[in-house]
Amino acid sequence: MSGGYEQRVLWRASKVRLLALDVDGVLTPGTIVYTDAGEQVQSFHVRDGLGLKLLMRAGIEVAIISSRSSEALAKRVDELEIRRSYQGVKDKIYVYNSLIEELGLRDEEAAYVGDDWVDIPVLKRVGLPVVVADAAFPLKDYASFVTRQPGGHGAVREVCDLILTARGLWNDVLESVISA
Repeated sequence: MSGGYEQRVLWRASKVRLLALDVDGVLTPGTIVYTDAGEQVQSFHVRDGLGLKLLMRAGIEVAIISSRSSEALAKRVDELEIRRSYQGVKDKIYVYNSLIEELGLRDEEAAYVGDDWVDIPVLKRVGLPVVVADAAFPLKDYASFVTRQPGGHGAVREVCDLILTARGLWNDVLESVISA
């Protein structure tokens, strides 16, 4: 199953063993809401969460690299059982380099999804640079794949499906869900 993806994108995605993600504008729509009590509220798309769980079930590492910190994100990461989550990061490329070294991976085995200028250094390094449909200008110039959906609206699920398809894991993961 090729899913209608371009061959060059499938080739890059077939090598991915790590998916790293920005949060605000990627896993969320990029809006920050505060309650009257000053608590932060964030929304996450359910299909993105399932996509990440399916990737991890298939043996693909998932990491969160966020410039901001939030309790809402910590809760979501815990719900999804993502083991590698880095919040309040000032230097995303430093964290990315540490991850690659820790996991014994090469740049071409990593994908990263971003939406704004702070993501460019990592996008320039990974084998599969991805930006969401509503990414800031000029991020699309740094991407091999641009999602159809905007951040926080299923864009991450698109990337998960792409990786599973390219790695030939989609049918096995689907079967494991259906038979569970």
